[in-house]
Amino acid sequence: QEQLVESGGGLVQAGGSLRLSCTASGRTFSRRAMGWFRQAPGKEREFVATISWRGGITYYADSVKGRFTISRDNANNTVYLQMNNLKPEDTAVYDCAAGGYSTTVDGYDVWGQGTQVTVSS
Repeated sequence: QEQLVESGGGLVQAGGSLRLSCTASGRTFSRRAMGWFRQAPGKEREFVATISWRGGITYYADSVKGRFTISRDNANNTVYLQMNNLKPEDTAVYDCAAGGYSTTVDGYDVWGQGTQVTVSS
């Protein structure tokens, strides 16, 4: 069974930092791009960041450039999202996914369960 399990969400004050982790089982992680998406209450799911399967190429949404960093540790089947200088508008459920290096939801076919990030002002 292919699974993605996220952790690291929580409640932080504006300007604070969090690091999200996403660990894969099975062959989900092998030679596949990974992405992070988020969905705020009442809004559509939106792209956050993606990373190629070797980790050498990354791409970010304009809203998080300069603040968030995506990385991966293939030896441990884990992808990370380091979030710095968090803003209240970053509040959302964050979800990782495996796919083919894309900025759209339909570019990914395996998803995690999501982890809540709440940023207070």
